[in-house]
Amino acid sequence: MASLAQAPASRWIQPNTANGSKIWGIRGGIGFSIWPNGVETGDKDDGGPRGLIRVGREVNGKFYLINFIAIEPIVDGRIEFSEISPSTVDDRWGKLFWTSDSQAADAYNPNLAKGVISHPDPAKPEVEQLTLYLFMEQFLHKANPYLKISIRSDRPDELCLEIFNKPNSAKMDRCALTATMGNYSRLRQLHLNDEVVDSRKLYNDYKGIDFIEKQSYPADKFLKTVDGSLIAIATPNESSAELASWPNTKAYADRAGWRYRVPIKLTQYWRKDAGNYDPSLELRVNGRAKYWAVASRDPNAYVDIPGGPAFENFELREKYSSGQKFYFGITTKSAEELLK
Repeated sequence: MASLAQAPASRWIQPNTANGSKIWGIRGGIGFSIWPNGVETGDKDDGGPRGLIRVGREVNGKFYLINFIAIEPIVDGRIEFSEISPSTVDDRWGKLFWTSDSQAADAYNPNLAKGVISHPDPAKPEVEQLTLYLFMEQFLHKANPYLKISIRSDRPDELCLEIFNKPNSAKMDRCALTATMGNYSRLRQLHLNDEVVDSRKLYNDYKGIDFIEKQSYPADKFLKTVDGSLIAIATPNESSAELASWPNTKAYADRAGWRYRVPIKLTQYWRKDAGNYDPSLELRVNGRAKYWAVASRDPNAYVDIPGGPAFENFELREKYSSGQKFYFGITTKSAEELLK
């Protein structure tokens, strides 16, 4: 956790043409970037998947990619996926994203916003917050959402994601924010208030190349933190050494991008403020037994996830309302520690 005694200039990570930074984040905590910029230290800007927020964490002075967050609006029961919905600019997969320091300045601009630092809590003047807006192309079904993204210095493990819509947007039934890459961290344990759901048991004997989905979990199954927040927690079932291990075959060498590179094990979670949620709120997960291979139908393009099926998409779903907030966290804390 970043010390509150640190100077603001050293606490925050912001895009900077002088030093080449293309990340928004906080020292020792969470950070994110957007296409074509990588979030991992040493990443080259090679394009990569569009239409995704790349979320990482700083560990021992280096940033590591941990997950992607996709935007999935539903209009009249029809869902679109920001990472595969075609761009109206070049018809390629993935909506174009851009950022702004102002909610009003929403015209496309490839230059990265710096983010605005404020003091959000008069009762805690030492607390700072980094905030910016993320805009995107309108979807084919005419949904036109945008996000306000912020990080607080007293909560360096999490992003606050608020969803809004432009005036020309079709009415959205729901606008899900989904963490799409749980397989990278081999998330296999879903912590609820009465059980820990194990993906290997839930998807027992599944060997296919597709996603598999069983059920969702209503809000009354969520755990609660000491302040009453509802929280859904996903963890690996392996040690950091086991996560870093990788089969010694050519097939796995060719897919080494899936190998876990972070030197520590991390917990991921979604959180909702106490009392600030709709009765429709639910947790949804799906799983995979094999690593994603860009929708190929050739079974030879896939390799098994070491250790068995893991959760891939991990999200909260809730009826849409303008300004609704979701918090996504990446932390060194265990599930038990998060509840204290």
